[in-house]
Amino acid sequence: MSTRNLITQIRPKGFLNLNVLSRPTRKVLLCRSDLNQSLRCTPNLKFLSDFSIKNILPPQDAFAERHLGPRKEETVDMIKTLNLESISELIDRTIPKNIRFNGDLNLETPKTEAECLAHLRQYGRQNMVWRSYIGMGYYNTNVPTTILRNILENPGWTTQYTPYQPEISQGRLESLLNFQTMISDLTGLEFSNSSLLDEGTAAAEALGLAFRHTKKKKFYVDENCHPQTIAVVQTRASTIGDGMQIIVGNYENFDFSKEDIAGVLFQYPDTNGKINSFEQLVKKAHEGKALACCATDLLALTMLKPPGEFGCDVALGSSQRFGVPLGYGGPHAAFFAVTDKFKRMLPGRVVGISKDSHGNPCYRLALQTREQHIRRDKATSNICTAQALLANMSVMFAIYHGPSGLEKIAKRVHNAALILAEGLKKAGYTLAPGQFFDTIKIINIRDIPNILKRADEKEINLRVFNDGTSLGISMDETIREKDLDDLLWIFNASEKSADIAKGMSDPPQQSILNCNLMRSSSFMKHPVFNSYQSESKIVRYMKLLENKDLSLVHAMIPLGSCTMKLNSTTEMMAITWPKFSNLHPFIPKYQAAGYYQLFSDLEKDLAEITGFDATSLQPNSGAQGEYAGLMVIRAYLLNKNQAHRNICIIPKSAHGTNPASAAMAGFKIVAVESDKMGGIDMTDLKSKVEKNSSNLGAIMVTYPSTSGVFEEDIVEICEMVHKHGGQVYLDGANMNAQVGLCRPGDFGADVCHLNLHKTFCIPHGGGGPGMGPICVKKHLIPFLPTHPIVPPVGTDSANAKPFGTMAAAPYGSAVILTIPWAYIKMMGSNGLKKATQLAILNANYMMKRLEDHYELRFHGKHGHCAHEFIVDCRRFKHSADIEVIDIAKRLQDYGFHSPTMAWPISTALMIEPTESETKAELDRLCDALIYIRQEIREIEEGRMDRLNNPLKNAPHTQSVLTEEVWDKPYSRKTAAFPAPWSLRSKFWPSVGRVDDVHGDSHLICACPPVE
Repeated sequence: MSTRNLITQIRPKGFLNLNVLSRPTRKVLLCRSDLNQSLRCTPNLKFLSDFSIKNILPPQDAFAERHLGPRKEETVDMIKTLNLESISELIDRTIPKNIRFNGDLNLETPKTEAECLAHLRQYGRQNMVWRSYIGMGYYNTNVPTTILRNILENPGWTTQYTPYQPEISQGRLESLLNFQTMISDLTGLEFSNSSLLDEGTAAAEALGLAFRHTKKKKFYVDENCHPQTIAVVQTRASTIGDGMQIIVGNYENFDFSKEDIAGVLFQYPDTNGKINSFEQLVKKAHEGKALACCATDLLALTMLKPPGEFGCDVALGSSQRFGVPLGYGGPHAAFFAVTDKFKRMLPGRVVGISKDSHGNPCYRLALQTREQHIRRDKATSNICTAQALLANMSVMFAIYHGPSGLEKIAKRVHNAALILAEGLKKAGYTLAPGQFFDTIKIINIRDIPNILKRADEKEINLRVFNDGTSLGISMDETIREKDLDDLLWIFNASEKSADIAKGMSDPPQQSILNCNLMRSSSFMKHPVFNSYQSESKIVRYMKLLENKDLSLVHAMIPLGSCTMKLNSTTEMMAITWPKFSNLHPFIPKYQAAGYYQLFSDLEKDLAEITGFDATSLQPNSGAQGEYAGLMVIRAYLLNKNQAHRNICIIPKSAHGTNPASAAMAGFKIVAVESDKMGGIDMTDLKSKVEKNSSNLGAIMVTYPSTSGVFEEDIVEICEMVHKHGGQVYLDGANMNAQVGLCRPGDFGADVCHLNLHKTFCIPHGGGGPGMGPICVKKHLIPFLPTHPIVPPVGTDSANAKPFGTMAAAPYGSAVILTIPWAYIKMMGSNGLKKATQLAILNANYMMKRLEDHYELRFHGKHGHCAHEFIVDCRRFKHSADIEVIDIAKRLQDYGFHSPTMAWPISTALMIEPTESETKAELDRLCDALIYIRQEIREIEEGRMDRLNNPLKNAPHTQSVLTEEVWDKPYSRKTAAFPAPWSLRSKFWPSVGRVDDVHGDSHLICACPPVE
């Protein structure tokens, strides 16, 4: 048989086993040039020496190759640009050799995307989605599918960054202003922030506000607040002002007459469901010069008198039941509203209305002077992560239903509770006295085991109180007639819900309609809440807002210190699967078996990646992780009778939240200067360590530093602090420059937090969610945070000495932990290591391309940066009257979000490209910056006016470009289409440059009247 015929015959199969041919034929086949040429032209034809499974079925979709931007040939070109031989040489010249991790991480073989999803489905099948009527701040909800698809599953909403560049963030800013307006309307208070992390955190922030305002060190908490809220408040109080005293008791017995109380926290309706009148309590608190803080429920407030109408200073709670899945605890957007008196003490982010350079109204983040990078340890709070994505979902839920729709949902929930209560009373049960909204407490029950057994038969979860004789049932908007009948059956009631309803009085005695606390005021009257009740309108509104925002679907977002990398679709898939999203956080652990396997996997993998011994997944933001890590250190020192060790040394190159977190954890901050390379000044550090040796508790080190440099002396720093009795806290926000190459636990750190919304791919969501778990060495394990209802695995052991509770849910924002789990499982050891290598390569390549055009600040001893670098623009102020903000705004005309602006140097841009961006995208940003440098040069050389030029007038909007009269000394094309790619794909800023000063001096933080 000729070789040509042989090829023709075997081609359809695509394989040829040479072993079945005679030796001469094999020799001819392997030598024939025409055959080799034919094979090269036949991609599907493979020669195999055997039919081994690995050869026949090679991996189909190596995820790492899809996650990483630069292709192999591009990396070769980039390395040549750096005048290096290999990426290994770059790493050797960047990371100190004495901390290099030269082995392979002990991680599973990487999974394909299909295998990853199959494994997650397997875990999901182990979770039991029962009907949960546990309540306690968490409720089932019907998530409108149009919001689910168009926001939660939409990268145009999930991949935006915090709206620090308002001109290209007007969509989510408008949505968050709607959220603030909704909260203000429902609570009856003038000012709301744009969300906090969870209800427990919001309550702790109320405690902090009361202390800052009054400086008093006692705080009352009503015993009928949610137990997880009480636990978080008690933990926070332990370090505020060297320790506040939390007095938990019955609100009716609180005594304010000594005027020594900072504030009081109560729940309305309370955790048992009872609706109390707190008007007298508020009056007594104010007479005693204390603040009245009300934890409340938004759906109940559609029927109940709002806190602002009976004098409360603060209202807080969770917006979860407004269309956000349970997610086994989160993420959910908390709310926090205050009277006008406290608007400048409001924790978290606030959206306000200002005007742009053309006099048009626009939105921006207001009151930023309170934030951590400005006020450091004196900041309003250490909280920098909000829950913007979930706040947007909640307000879209409210907009979609409108105020009348929300009232209908509330009445449906309330009526269901009334019917159930009537049926239980008829069946002989005793209910806790008082009126209720959605929650019934059944007391003095004799046969709880039998009732719970019947509940298990129906796959229903009830709340079991610690007294052993009481059960609770909380209604939600998903309740159906069948659900009521099943609940009645569980309690051996003889009647069905329909028959019970027929015989009820109208309204029943325990109805809110018979209550003097029934709401009489209207709410959400603004047209935005009354115009989008059809799906076509809400979809268009959501798309209108989305189109105003630049996100990762448009271009790279090169934010130093914030790591805006790819959030792959596969990683995001499981967050909306019912088997993960529809679990109440306080269900029995056996019903969340799949979650606990995932938690165990992730805890072990994160500990392995960082070189530590254990992980806590509870902290639900990076700032919370910082606080938790420091609290673990504090608890360890207290356990050793070293409470006097209260000094925390923090280099000035550390992240902005570090001083605020240390102050919140009860430490006194001692700052250390930076050296000329942007690292820690070792002489100053040694002096400060020795001076504070007897009281040294910890050092907080950001590694690599915020200057984008690996400290050469990091091992010496850790040894020095340990020698003087302190612990080493490593801020792991920059862990994406270390994964697979070095491990903090190996070079001396005792604890670090990880920003899972950075290194491990949870998307930023326009300003949250985030997760900030902590990894610790063995000696700190006993002190990891616990939870009063469902203690995380290990924190309930005999040796555990937990410092307290960090978050309202035991595993923080559990559902988004599926994202980093998937990322790690698909990348594997080699993929993670390569990601870090390319993050460092991309940054150094960009720095090399820009070095002839800009002043670059800080680098390692060999001239290289870590994963980010700093471009200092200070000289342009003198040479061309151009400031860093002008460059940031001009970048918008080129289609880019600015790098991190004015941090850590006020005149600088900090650039971080991440590993996900292609060489072409890196070059595009470099080209844009080089074009801008040329525009500055034209000003410097007098060819362009110093005050009327493309940078000072940036960004250029579509409306400005289409004005009939063009009076600029440069062309329209120069204004809006300054680069070749902008002609092909133009992103238009929605407004001109925003006036920040006007916004803060004319503070408007709710939807303005239509006129």
